[in-house]
Amino acid sequence: MKFVSIIIGSKSDYEVMKECAETFKKFGVPYELIISSAHRSPERTKHYIKEAEEKGAQAFIAAAGMAAHLAGAVAAATTKPVIGVPMASGELRGEDALLSTVMMPAGMPVGTVAIGKAGAVNAAYMAIQILALSDDELRVKLQEDRVSKAKKVELDSKEIEVIL
Repeated sequence: MKFVSIIIGSKSDYEVMKECAETFKKFGVPYELIISSAHRSPERTKHYIKEAEEKGAQAFIAAAGMAAHLAGAVAAATTKPVIGVPMASGELRGEDALLSTVMMPAGMPVGTVAIGKAGAVNAAYMAIQILALSDDELRVKLQEDRVSKAKKVELDSKEIEVIL
């Protein structure tokens, strides 16, 4: 079975990353979600990635704050696409996590999205776009979602617009 794996560095990341899971539910995309840390449980992380690949994981989403090495640790253990979600935490409110996630060495890419909730949702959308490359039904759902978003903008505007 094809699915996307969501790995969060700590339980405190769940409140934001549940938005990622909700986006997958909206599109009917199977996912797994676990807590595993690049620093506190590196062997668990490596073991899980191997196991997830064997079960059919097509992409990995890794969310972590502060030093945020989780996405890099995942990228080091797989050739599947990895999307990093920097989490807002600590004194720098996620800017440190953003830099840690985005600054990967050449040849070890991590697609990096925005800090926090917008990043969690966009990580799901990016993974869905990857899956839609070989899934026409999912591609159609994405296209319908775009049309729906455009219609919502028009409806919202009609509620408040003033045009001379």
